[in-house]
Amino acid sequence: MKIALFSSMSYDVEYFELANRSYQFDITHFEARLKPHTAHLASGFNAVCVFVNDVVNRESLTILKDHGVKIVALRCAGFNNVDLAAAKSLGITIVRVPAYSPEAVAEHALALILTLNRKTHKAYNRVREGNFSLERLTGFNLTGKVVGIVGIGKIGTAFSSIMKGIGCRVIAYDKYQDKKLIKSGIEYVSLEKLLSLSDIISLHCPLTPETAYLVNRQTIAMMKHGVMLINTSRGGLVDTHDAIESLKSGQLGYLGIDVYEQEEKLFFRDRSEEILQDDEIARLMSFPNVLITAHQAFFTREALEQIASTTLGNLKAFFENEAVLNEVIYSDV
Repeated sequence: MKIALFSSMSYDVEYFELANRSYQFDITHFEARLKPHTAHLASGFNAVCVFVNDVVNRESLTILKDHGVKIVALRCAGFNNVDLAAAKSLGITIVRVPAYSPEAVAEHALALILTLNRKTHKAYNRVREGNFSLERLTGFNLTGKVVGIVGIGKIGTAFSSIMKGIGCRVIAYDKYQDKKLIKSGIEYVSLEKLLSLSDIISLHCPLTPETAYLVNRQTIAMMKHGVMLINTSRGGLVDTHDAIESLKSGQLGYLGIDVYEQEEKLFFRDRSEEILQDDEIARLMSFPNVLITAHQAFFTREALEQIASTTLGNLKAFFENEAVLNEVIYSDV
């Protein structure tokens, strides 16, 4: 079986080649992102493997179908970049990696919190320049603070364990309540109550039409003045313009993001010698209380191993007519 792997980086080559020792697939790596004008690269391939910022819309899928592609394997959990209705109508199967080291993302959320709070990035740079002053490095104790988790699936659950271990009061909002989590001390509340009570809010929900711009001018106004907002899920959950205005007014006291709604134009490439054309991310980068990382929350050895092995396992199951456990079904969305 021949697989075209789009948006490939050096680490994709490394970990997929290691995992492929057990499968012996014919994998070709393309640095290009999948989009309508690159979809022709999949000619002669049975399967396509894509990542979070590949454009898997009807046009791309139609071209893939015309070239004989039967399955698109997402090497990620989210599938908001896929036109599932088009895939179904074209007879193309979509599979994903629903869970790959939830702890990796949860721990990165904690890293954003601690860095923003204790300003370790600023302290590091100061000391390297011989500046040992503590001025403007004041933080706050996390113990006793209220942490609100929006979306408490596997990643949210891992994050809740971390924050409870620190001594925080953890509250959560989710469409579905887990009795085990309630027994463990998680308090489910309405979204409005979570926004009003939380000192720190961390987003761990998928991007759907229902959650798009979940954080906007109206919902930010419900939050505590000076709240810390963390987003390691999908950029489209936050209205960037409204977040900027709230940072300027002080309503948002801290913002830590590993995702950005226009990240497909920026992330996963070295842009250091370019003039950024995105005024909103440039503005975000100008705030001293904003921390941005470039979609690296998942980026651990354990997660990369799981992503590669699960993706190839999904493809093996499909082509050997076995049960495909990680298929994304349009009717389920």
